Amino acid sequence: MLKQKIKNSLSGLLYRYGHKLSDETYLRILFFLKFDRPLNLKKPKTYNEKCQWLKLNYRKKELIPLADKYEVKKIVAQRIGEEFVVKNYGVWDNFDEIDFDQLPQKFVLKTTHDSTGALICRNKADFDFENARLVLNKNLSKSAYWPVREWAYKFIKPRIIADELIEVPPGKDLLDFKFFCFHGEPKIFLVESERVDKTVADNFFDIELNPIDFIQGGKKGEITVEDSEDYRTMLSLAKKLCQDLPHIRVDFFYTGEKIYFAEYTFYQHAGISKFYPEKWDDILGSWIDLSKINKLP
Repeated sequence: MLKQKIKNSLSGLLYRYGHKLSDETYLRILFFLKFDRPLNLKKPKTYNEKCQWLKLNYRKKELIPLADKYEVKKIVAQRIGEEFVVKNYGVWDNFDEIDFDQLPQKFVLKTTHDSTGALICRNKADFDFENARLVLNKNLSKSAYWPVREWAYKFIKPRIIADELIEVPPGKDLLDFKFFCFHGEPKIFLVESERVDKTVADNFFDIELNPIDFIQGGKKGEITVEDSEDYRTMLSLAKKLCQDLPHIRVDFFYTGEKIYFAEYTFYQHAGISKFYPEKWDDILGSWIDLSKINKLP
């Protein structure tokens, strides 16, 4: 317990004062604090190690719009069709630019450059606009790059977007299907459910729908996934969206009736979260072949 408190304090100091460190130095320190061992960048083996290598060496400019929650909609619509993209109502540089009279009664507000959560409006008459202003202005000032050095986020312009609120039938749960893709092929997927008080339940599966007994940074859920046309559609869409990328996580929202693209994620939990059991860090790492990747600025 004391050791963990010390590590948490050191991590806090790193996040706060690490801006002057190079990306490599910063990631080496962060990795050691998380895993109690040095980061091997010369011959990375595990998934978490290879994520750090990718942050430092795989820096194609094409990644930047994929990380932007507004720009990515255009790319995904071109690749798989607008029917799989959540409708956008507008994009603004700051909160005061938003004309709420032009928005529907229900919508979601979030920023384009980070993943700190969304503000859901189910009825404008009950919506706390002042709180939304405070939260979004604070989020606009945050950086998704500095804490874990995910390169692409350094170049995204912070903006606010309003999207359609995805709703599910009464008694249903909005599911999040996350496909882990390696060199153009989905290999496993994660289903997140039971979103209550900022926690979720996780269930991992291989693409043949067999449950996989591991967790990473979440609690084990009780979801089962049956073969269906919707599942096969998501799998096919994930394969289309992961082409030409050495590793990516392609996420979809599933209402039970409709499929929507959610986001791209370059590194699961930023590559700084332990696997239980640990062998899965090695297994996922073996699916990333660094010899196939060109180091491009």
